[in-house]
Amino acid sequence: MSEVKKIKKGLDIKLIGKAEKVLEKADRSETFAIKPTDFPGLTPKLKVKVDTEVKAGSALFFDKYRPEINFTSPVSGKVVAVNRGERRKILEVIIQANNELQYEEFKKANPTDLSREEVKEELLKSGLWAFLRQRPYDVIANPADAPKAIYISAFDTAPLAADFDYLVEGEAEAFQMGLDALTKLTDGKVHLNIDAKKTLSKVFTEAKNVVINKFAGVHPAGNVGVQIHKLDPINKGDVVWVIRPQEILFIGRLFQKGIYDVSCKIALTGSEVKNPSYYNTILGASVRNILKAQLKDDDKIRVISGNVLTGTQIPEDGFLSFYDSQITVIPEGDEFEFLGWALPGLQKFSMSKTFFSWLTPNKEYRLDANLHGEHRAFVMTGEYDKVLPMDILPLQLIKSIMVEDIDQMEQLGIYEVAPEDLALCEFVCTSKINVQDLVRQGIDLMIKEMS
Repeated sequence: MSEVKKIKKGLDIKLIGKAEKVLEKADRSETFAIKPTDFPGLTPKLKVKVDTEVKAGSALFFDKYRPEINFTSPVSGKVVAVNRGERRKILEVIIQANNELQYEEFKKANPTDLSREEVKEELLKSGLWAFLRQRPYDVIANPADAPKAIYISAFDTAPLAADFDYLVEGEAEAFQMGLDALTKLTDGKVHLNIDAKKTLSKVFTEAKNVVINKFAGVHPAGNVGVQIHKLDPINKGDVVWVIRPQEILFIGRLFQKGIYDVSCKIALTGSEVKNPSYYNTILGASVRNILKAQLKDDDKIRVISGNVLTGTQIPEDGFLSFYDSQITVIPEGDEFEFLGWALPGLQKFSMSKTFFSWLTPNKEYRLDANLHGEHRAFVMTGEYDKVLPMDILPLQLIKSIMVEDIDQMEQLGIYEVAPEDLALCEFVCTSKINVQDLVRQGIDLMIKEMS
């Protein structure tokens, strides 16, 4: 029996609207999009233009500085738009889907019979390489690297997060084949990190060629960065790769069927959803058909691709982001409340004892996107240390990023963190600092300095 790693620092934010394990039906999306903005550090170069016909697995764009990394279409159809932002930055490549999917053909083989280079070649050609992310820096893995290890977090503790066990249910063969492919990419171990408090399906518990580690505790216990820190902290010069369970299914299907099949389950969650549940869809789908008839009558809502801590706000006809397995809908919270923070209330959440709600620790809340205050002086309060279960000094790290002190950033643990690891610091921050944006700025600065 492996030792259970217990995470004591952190915070579980209990919200109304967790998805029931019921698979609902929705009309298939007519449009799909791949967004270069989902990939930090990417400089995309287009391979297609408007009116280009594509198949599922056809390359849409590639990385300018690592042209072997392709980003491919999730469906077959026609490219109908390439949306751009400031300075002609590519924001979305939109595909109008055909009624019947047609696929590009890739090598169908058992990964155990292939060499590392052959596995790598198929992942790069198909576009599945983009699911492999590296630490440090939380960017797409460099194909030229040999990672020290690969880590998979098989559970998510973020608010209203999808149940990963349910997402991979019934696909044990594809999951194992995906794991077999991953073992070819490293000379080290493949770590599968599971929730010690849950009864899991055989897809996880009977996985082969992996090291199974058990974790328990409050959020961010499910963050792979926290898990790596507890198992084998990243030092300067180390490179490890991370990937999520549903993405391993995509890799398994590639070798199982020889096609780029990114069909998946996602969770529709949040207090403004009538019946929070799961839906079958395809990566990059428009969320319009899923949200249709599921939203409550309040027109002041916020739709988020991902969870409330790390997700991205999208319009009601926006697209599911590349790495997300949930859609969250919460109130916008743009109403003015006189003496808002000073008024007592059982409906107000606080990690301290500011409100009487601390008397009901298991209560679920209907929280909105209101900041409940303005930006203030950045002062030392000790709040960050209470919610970050890593042996680093988060406040000092953030300040070193603000003054762009490279040496201090290194010494204070910039190699170990990704923006999501400090999302709770942002949530509890009295000064209303955009902590995750600062972490990303610090990481980008380190990449620039090291290049």
